[in-house]
Amino acid sequence: MAVCARLCGVGPARGCRRRSAAREQRRGAADSEPDTDTDPEEAGGGGRVTEDDEAAERIEGGRPAPPPVEVGPAGRAPLSLLELPPELLVQIFGSLPGTDLPSLARVCTTFRRILRTDTIWRRRCREEYGVCENLRKLEITGVSCRDVYAKRINPRVKSGRFMKILPDYEHMEYRDVYTCLLHRYRHILGLWQPDIGPYGGLLNVVVDGLFIIGWMYLPPHDPHVDDPMRFKPLFRIHLMERKCATVECMYGHKGPHNGHIQIVKKDEFSTKCNQTDHHRMSGGRQEEFRTWLREEWGRTLEDIFHEHMQELILMKFIYTSQYDNCLTYRRIYLPPSSPEDLIRPGLFKGTYGSHGLEIVMLSFHGRKAKGTKITGDPNIPAGQQTVEIDLAHPLQLPDIENLRDFSELSRIVQEAQEQVRREEQRQEEEERSPQAPSQPAASPLGGECAKGEETAAGAEGTAQTEAPGSQPFVLPMGVISRNKDYPRSCRICFYGTGLIAGHGFTSPERTPGVFVLFDDDRFGFIWLELKSFSLYSRIKVSFQNAEAPSREAFDEMLKNIQSLAT
Repeated sequence: MAVCARLCGVGPARGCRRRSAAREQRRGAADSEPDTDTDPEEAGGGGRVTEDDEAAERIEGGRPAPPPVEVGPAGRAPLSLLELPPELLVQIFGSLPGTDLPSLARVCTTFRRILRTDTIWRRRCREEYGVCENLRKLEITGVSCRDVYAKRINPRVKSGRFMKILPDYEHMEYRDVYTCLLHRYRHILGLWQPDIGPYGGLLNVVVDGLFIIGWMYLPPHDPHVDDPMRFKPLFRIHLMERKCATVECMYGHKGPHNGHIQIVKKDEFSTKCNQTDHHRMSGGRQEEFRTWLREEWGRTLEDIFHEHMQELILMKFIYTSQYDNCLTYRRIYLPPSSPEDLIRPGLFKGTYGSHGLEIVMLSFHGRKAKGTKITGDPNIPAGQQTVEIDLAHPLQLPDIENLRDFSELSRIVQEAQEQVRREEQRQEEEERSPQAPSQPAASPLGGECAKGEETAAGAEGTAQTEAPGSQPFVLPMGVISRNKDYPRSCRICFYGTGLIAGHGFTSPERTPGVFVLFDDDRFGFIWLELKSFSLYSRIKVSFQNAEAPSREAFDEMLKNIQSLAT
């Protein structure tokens, strides 16, 4: 082990000299009296110590020759892992998944001793969780602004410089980091939706250095839909002591404080703040509201002249602040993609009138595309399907002058709506009639349906092969858009429906609309009944541990969050 430790660069292990002396005594005894019953745990043990020492001397002495492969009795090649040099076993064990190493340690004492080598666990931390920090060379000065904000434990000004107060990493080992932090909390890594009533949210739990941090992602300030996402830490987990992970709440403006995380069940966990007084501000609720308003909306209440919008903002503050970061989270996945998709699915941020910007997940399901709310509002809560696009019914928009006429666009959409209604009625009749599937030519709408599907396939192919901006676009007169800088050209349009409802999700109904694809990262939706336009822009963030294990798992997740919202 002394050789193994030196070769791995972690220094001599404790008790190496004592164990070496004991082995020398055993080897001397073996020379005087042969042992015919060799213990499997000590197979090749006597000879290996000497050759390991020689290999270590060659490395320390600068001789380039590699250590020879040890052979067993009678010059044969090694038949057991126990006969291999320890530095080779370190490489072998380091390539195994960390979850297999405890079982390996129970095989024999030799394996257990080798698995104490910190290089093995450092490799597992790096390959499985992306930990690149060196426990022995952590810098405590010159910390970036994000590190100070996210990882600090109360920054302290000393000699005019910010110092980073870190746990005692000098006496920690990577095995502790792996077993007590990374492996223990591996189930909460990924993408989550908090249960905050109709508002929802988007949380990404990631390994950030030697911390596990829960980042809450927020849309940019309304109506700047193309701006990057904002984010803030809600909690973090790290090792303050060698064997104990500490959970800290990051909510509020008084720095990290004591928190708690409980894994409720598969794909669900909850957080609790144990010091909610850290969330309070000296100026009371009024100061808290003004601070929240600046962070959430980027403005003051005096800047918002619309009375209904003021009511919605105040309602959201009262509702969300009562949780005090004591929340339940449910796992969500990014939608899987396929080459046949119109564009790459994913997360988008979109405009929703007085409700501001909200996060929507676009996914493709055969000839349908669905937009599911990840964040919501009192009218349409998070988890509901806000828009549905019928990819089998592309719309041919009129020329730019006629497009300005709202009645002309309404006529085109109503024709598509009637065609969809007839096709759905025909499909219901076929399902009721047992002979209908064997007589497709009997219905006069069969050719029309096939033609519609052909047109959709052709239009989709055109959208993927032609350059963006193949068709001029302008909003009809009377259609309201919060973002005046929408694109003036589009690739293709489809018939779709949008979900509208009263306050408290009362009287929900799907109304016709127009899905407008601008490019790979932007699309829009015209709500005909509301005479409103929503612009959506792709969220360009690489979320970690967010891929769905299968298509079935993603569909099940969509169904679960929608049922919870309902």
